[in-house]
Amino acid sequence: MKMGWRGALGIGVSALLLWYALKGIDFGEVVRALRGSDIVMWALCTVTSQLIFPLRARRWRTILDPVAPKLPFGPLWRATAIGMMVNNVVPARAGELARVFVLVRERKDVPWSAGLASLAVDRVFDALCVVILLVVALLVPDFPANLTIGGRSVQSAAAAMAFIVALSMGGLFAVATWPHAMESLAVRITGAVLPRFKSQIGALVHSVAAGLAVIRRPAHFAATFAWAMVHWLMNGLAFWFGFKAVGIVAPFTAALFVQGIIVVGVAVPSSPGFVGVFETMAKLALPVYGVSEAQAVTWAIGFHVLSFIPITVIGAWYFLRMGMHLGDIEAAEAVEMKRVTGEHEPAP
Repeated sequence: MKMGWRGALGIGVSALLLWYALKGIDFGEVVRALRGSDIVMWALCTVTSQLIFPLRARRWRTILDPVAPKLPFGPLWRATAIGMMVNNVVPARAGELARVFVLVRERKDVPWSAGLASLAVDRVFDALCVVILLVVALLVPDFPANLTIGGRSVQSAAAAMAFIVALSMGGLFAVATWPHAMESLAVRITGAVLPRFKSQIGALVHSVAAGLAVIRRPAHFAATFAWAMVHWLMNGLAFWFGFKAVGIVAPFTAALFVQGIIVVGVAVPSSPGFVGVFETMAKLALPVYGVSEAQAVTWAIGFHVLSFIPITVIGAWYFLRMGMHLGDIEAAEAVEMKRVTGEHEPAP
């Protein structure tokens, strides 16, 4: 797949942040610390870090249930594994599109537009759960006292984040409950401000509203939220096992805090696998709990490698076994772009 300017920018950002993460760190000390770390804890860390992927596949089934009921787990799992692998080796986060492509290729009962919209819903629930857990970590009594963010107390920052979450959920419910009205409103606003993008924005809102069908059903919404929360608690547990592996003494809520900071950080453009971004966010977040920068970077490198390799290998195995090529995904992206811009060609 072509790198493009976004891929080049991501690699540049990652290189800069990796330099910052390793700046002032004795790499020999990091290597010695990793050699002397707890293998059992690393094994637990690796297993729990990989469990989040089948959990994501299972949650995806719930999201898609209104448009393709009772999808079997196998195609969802293979699509998720391949998508994660592509994200880890291809620039510009092409894995998201790859995930939909693989599922639609295996399951003709899943519409291409619904698959894309389901990813937006998936990410919304990710953001919701991560921010909730981050707010919990900020408000528990064992959070370091007297810490301020931008000159404000942590409690006020947590309250602001909770308000943003509530506002975002309100917007989602509005789109899900009144899809035609919200689509019309978006088109009118875009037409007044950016008329060239009016049709694209209308198509985007329409697609997202279709994916948000899960929110219209309280039982599906609750199930999706529950699966997402289990996913992120499991990821936090993997972080915490990694802490124990390198001798970091911190509460479980510290893992939730670090997780939240890292998730915010990886939103910036980066190389495949978030190299550099992950380590920098860990270097910034863990010292809040009195952890040295060297120890923080040691954990980040160890965790990053052990969580990266298994799902990448699994995804690559499925990718090769299914006889796929990256060009197939690139062609699917081109077809989808034509569809969004008004040239209605069917996606593969």
